[in-house]
Amino acid sequence: MDKGESVLKIFPARIRNILLQASLKPDFLQEIRLRVGKPLICLYEGKEYFLSAGGKLCRDGESGLTVSREELMETVSYVSRYSLYAFDEELKQGYITIPGGHRVGIAGKIVMDESRIRCVKYISFLNVRLSHERKGCADTVFPYLIREGRFCHTLIISPPKCGKTTLLRDIIRMASNGGGGLPGQNVGVVDERSEIGGSYRGIPQNDLGIRTDVLDCCPKAEGMMMLIRSMAPDIVAVDEIGDYRDSQAIEAVFHCGCKLLATVHGSSVDDIKKKPLLQNLVQYHCFERYIVLDHEKSAGHVRDIFDERGTKLDSR
Repeated sequence: MDKGESVLKIFPARIRNILLQASLKPDFLQEIRLRVGKPLICLYEGKEYFLSAGGKLCRDGESGLTVSREELMETVSYVSRYSLYAFDEELKQGYITIPGGHRVGIAGKIVMDESRIRCVKYISFLNVRLSHERKGCADTVFPYLIREGRFCHTLIISPPKCGKTTLLRDIIRMASNGGGGLPGQNVGVVDERSEIGGSYRGIPQNDLGIRTDVLDCCPKAEGMMMLIRSMAPDIVAVDEIGDYRDSQAIEAVFHCGCKLLATVHGSSVDDIKKKPLLQNLVQYHCFERYIVLDHEKSAGHVRDIFDERGTKLDSR
């Protein structure tokens, strides 16, 4: 049973059987959403579908299977192995990571302790996001990220849901293993939301290569500094930079001899010039490569690759 199929084990019998009857291809199943008293919804091949009681995909919500509170709470019990308290810290982030690197987003009543989230109570909404590896998706861009046998400071620019984390993950794997004129690199990954490695009990469920070290569920700013001090990485990789708290750590990466591999939300280099944190980095040519993604043809489509001066190196 592969990673996509194994996720079905977290659902109660009725929902699991209907998902099995639907014969969904795990590689194309992106999300399964459960809401108490509402129809079950799947995001499949980039489109939203309801599932009928007979396991058929439909676009009409009235024909969809309605999720009961008992079924949702049974799913929560399976996900947490009958001990939500054991996942207290993860729950404060709004999700639990399960075997296979899949993330189960959780929403309900938030209980605060002064200005901090203490716990989530009366859980009524779940979003199961399936983790997908696309080994080889970076094959065509990877040669552009190497100059004179060294990895380039690289920024992946992408709108939401365009495959930036999937591409980031594969670049990490390839840089870690080495090849294409690049010796294997020690890669330090700060995986703040467990999306890159999909770690379960500290072990990445996705293949990040043989020379990669991961700080899971660690804030980016603190994590980058920890890696620099303790793991001597050649490359530091992070997802979704842009917070002011990241700026000092990003500066440290640029000035300590490490290479930075990062992603940011946007649709063009001009977009990121408007972000206060990134303006100077672009202006002073800190990033040597920019990869711009879109979903013109499919998620993860590489639209352009630029060098530090904005010269287009490749266009798809």
